[in-house]
Amino acid sequence: MRAVVQRVLRATVSVGGETISEIGPGICVLLGVGDGDTEEDSLWLANKLFNLRIFEDGEGRMNRSLLDVGGAALLVSQFTLYGDCRKGRRPSFVGAAAPEEGKRLYDHFVRRVRSFGVETGCGVFGAHMEVGLLNDGPVTLILDTRRG
Repeated sequence: MRAVVQRVLRATVSVGGETISEIGPGICVLLGVGDGDTEEDSLWLANKLFNLRIFEDGEGRMNRSLLDVGGAALLVSQFTLYGDCRKGRRPSFVGAAAPEEGKRLYDHFVRRVRSFGVETGCGVFGAHMEVGLLNDGPVTLILDTRRG
């Protein structure tokens, strides 16, 4: 699994012009599911996300986790994170999971995130979405379960 994680002051996701999820301070996670990913990858990634110390402490150092600050999470599926642009001009998505498996693991990830008791907003798997956010910092990280 791959995730682009952005620390945000707020974030929204809309489908068909209608806002379906919005959060205040926390993280916006664009999540890609790769071919061969498992539920164990989902668990590892959720645990890593919520314990990453990417929020400032009283001294201005990134020393607090999402759980420490009581932040929210917006989770958006994004198969294009597995786009391979090394050859030609059109990305290849052969590294992405098949849609049914991608949805199953995305849903598993969402359930795991919600088990932390964190306010959680979601996109709609497979839909054309508009994601808006106000990046805080900016702080943007890339996590990949295959790279640790």
